[in-house]
Amino acid sequence: MRQVRPFDISTRPPAAPEGSIRQSFRDSLVLDHLNLAKSIAARYSAHSHDLDDVRQVAYMGLIKASRGYDESKGVSFPAYAAPTIAGEVKRYLRDHCWVVRPPRTIQDVRRQVLARTEELTQVLQRTPSPEEVAQDLRLEPCQVREALMAGTSKRPDSLDAPAAEGREGLQGLLSAFGCPTDRLEDVLALRNAIRGLSSEDRHLLYRRYYREETQSTIAEALGMSQMQVSRKLSKILVSLQTRLLDDEAQLQDGTAP
Repeated sequence: MRQVRPFDISTRPPAAPEGSIRQSFRDSLVLDHLNLAKSIAARYSAHSHDLDDVRQVAYMGLIKASRGYDESKGVSFPAYAAPTIAGEVKRYLRDHCWVVRPPRTIQDVRRQVLARTEELTQVLQRTPSPEEVAQDLRLEPCQVREALMAGTSKRPDSLDAPAAEGREGLQGLLSAFGCPTDRLEDVLALRNAIRGLSSEDRHLLYRRYYREETQSTIAEALGMSQMQVSRKLSKILVSLQTRLLDDEAQLQDGTAP
């Protein structure tokens, strides 16, 4: 009969360090819930070519959630992780995916509008109108339309994008004679010249040419004679013309700043 040796504690396999066990637990959580991160990324990404980047951010949110999860608190991991992942994705989209970034308030309204539109679509079995969404969120319809239009700031249309049938593309419209942008350069130059005027002169121009007040109305409001208003306006217009001609000459000579 074989003699049984007493169990020697030194022969036990070394216990895994607590850190390794916890790391394995985290890895398991991440691997078991990749589909959760993928679904959240797909929900917030409106463009398929952005999906890979958004999905990577969602994975980082999943890893972050696995590090902060405490099983002893009795909350399921998906319930704990979903807000963390969604928060990371929304923060990424807010900070990195606007070519022209609208004000923060418009971005916040846009998120509310998109989320509520999705919910109302399921309830009504159709896409709700901006007025219906505005009424539900207690907003003005113009706020909802502005928030929806802000989405075009993420991916502006290319000038080379094909136009609808029977219509001219953006590139053709920009180069067409008489289009709204035909004199854009002149308008910008005039705006810069007006900025160089005193606040008093700018106010006078505003009342005469923006509000289209008569010279007599302006004179009465400012405590001046109509002749004084007329002379001052003439002097301002001559000053603007001189500034514009000087700027044009500098551009032609290549000496403009």
